[in-house]
Amino acid sequence: KGLWVYGTAAEGDTTLYKADLKSAAAIVIGNEGRGIGKLVREKCDFVVSVPMKGKINSLNASNAAAIVLAEIRRRRECR
Repeated sequence: KGLWVYGTAAEGDTTLYKADLKSAAAIVIGNEGRGIGKLVREKCDFVVSVPMKGKINSLNASNAAAIVLAEIRRRRECR
């Protein structure tokens, strides 16, 4: 269908800010406890992480989704 599927995980293959997010995309957000499941992760084309600083090592799902979607919109408006 022409979509790239991006999963989000703390241990992603690349950071959100280095990922190419300019194409049509579907975003998979896992739950706060276990993240995305193994089988779902295997179906994703890419797995990205949101860089964290300090003592925080994870975000709740709605915050992670907001950051990812805001970054996608920012990139698309900068074309």
